[in-house]
Amino acid sequence: MNALTLPDIAAQASRQALPLDWVGMCGIALPIFLDGQRLTATADAGVSLDDGAARGIHMSRLYLALEMLDQQPLTPALLRNVLQRFLDSHEGLSNNAYLRIHTDLLLKRPALVSPLAGWKGYPVSIEARLENQMFHVELKIDVTYSSTCPCSAALARQLIQQQFLQDFGNTPLQHEDVLTWLGSANGIVATPHSQRSSAQLHIQVQGEQLALAELIDKVEAALGTAVQTAVKRADEQAFALANGQNLMFCEDAARRLNLALKRSDAVKAFHLKVIHAESLHAHDAVAESRWTRDSA
Repeated sequence: MNALTLPDIAAQASRQALPLDWVGMCGIALPIFLDGQRLTATADAGVSLDDGAARGIHMSRLYLALEMLDQQPLTPALLRNVLQRFLDSHEGLSNNAYLRIHTDLLLKRPALVSPLAGWKGYPVSIEARLENQMFHVELKIDVTYSSTCPCSAALARQLIQQQFLQDFGNTPLQHEDVLTWLGSANGIVATPHSQRSSAQLHIQVQGEQLALAELIDKVEAALGTAVQTAVKRADEQAFALANGQNLMFCEDAARRLNLALKRSDAVKAFHLKVIHAESLHAHDAVAESRWTRDSA
């Protein structure tokens, strides 16, 4: 008895001849190798359906092509190979291929003073496109940091000065009395407000590596007040010192990141957005900046 040929409904002609920009699957679970780590990720894989008369694409072929990602480290070259396989398996149907990978990159971060260390997760998306044989890779990275308001700091210092005059006006100053006062509640009668802040980076990369850890390191070094993992009191004190000596508006943070990313050979272009989730206001303070190497 001959085996029955399974029906291929996707190969049938469409009742409405109309090309589609993107057809595929979203939220595919898969492992990837990134920066020396095996990570759990999800992928969105798709192609354009340029043959408007075709009813659909072969989604299983996209899925099977993704097996390449769990066999070798993730690089721009590997991403291009996967996209080319998407197109090769849809010859005559598709001209463009797309792949988006979402994961959390884990980096171990040392404490500021103590010998402790802890893991920090950085949400990362990697988007690759092969459009009319033009290949592009873009990264989306979220980096969290602390920001202390310069205006609030100046206002707090003024109130401390006023309290000092109130407590010591027309009084001979003794070193021990001033030292005791500085350690009292009156010595810090007002504090500046700070907030957990976020740098949202959209980076078009160039070169043979994705350089994610390198870019994150540059961003955190430029900001100076990355959020911490494991801390002792000495680390918390060092963090307070870093914030006090590193006051910044959202405009300051955006300019720092602009300069840091321009210096990276891995960056071809970027769009950055910094968000300071105000503790003073119910709204956020936001700044954005764009740059392209070709127009610099």
